[in-house]
Amino acid sequence: LLAPTEMSSPSLKTGAYILIGVGALTMLMGFLGCLGAVNEIRCLLGLYFTCLMIILITQVAAGLVIYFQKETLKEELAHIVKDLIENYNPLNEDKKNLQEVWDYVQIQITCCGWTGAKDWEDNEIIINKSMTEYPCSCSNRTEDLEEGRGFCHLDDPVNGTATYTDWPVHGQGCMDGVEQWLKDNLGVILGVCTGVAVVELLGMILSISLCKNIHSEDYTKVPKS
Repeated sequence: LLAPTEMSSPSLKTGAYILIGVGALTMLMGFLGCLGAVNEIRCLLGLYFTCLMIILITQVAAGLVIYFQKETLKEELAHIVKDLIENYNPLNEDKKNLQEVWDYVQIQITCCGWTGAKDWEDNEIIINKSMTEYPCSCSNRTEDLEEGRGFCHLDDPVNGTATYTDWPVHGQGCMDGVEQWLKDNLGVILGVCTGVAVVELLGMILSISLCKNIHSEDYTKVPKS
């Protein structure tokens, strides 16, 4: 979703595959757990417990990787975004979805570029227009945001040229905007992660308890013919 194959970094690809795998495992786990509880099948409950434990360990490992590799991930993401900005073209249908995602990010976080509006000076279309156009999703004017994507024309540029400082856009870069959003919502994020972990732990405890309470048939008590 974040990027087509040719733009994705190895770390982002790995992260996406992990999320897909965890999602598939969660669906399978729920089915097995339900089936095992209803029919009192010990092996399925044991498998349910194992799947929950694997998911919990994976989540903890992913959190540690993100924490210790955050600078590397930030650099890779910066490279992807700057490449997107340089080649941004609203007429390019192949990258339309990715460009719309980036426009949405800039509008919602009220930011422009990765480190700032200056990043857009490297865009080929803006260069060809002598900097008299700017990304509509960066704009701080309501009428430009109604367009939502593509480029807007600068009103009355001096001598037909301009710089990014003349654009009516947000000064904050999206890197700082995302970091600030994470800081502002850190309590909510930690709360959700903790809640999910607690639910998984409860599921593990209940499944192993139910598994222990299911008694195997004692065939020694069956009358012999």
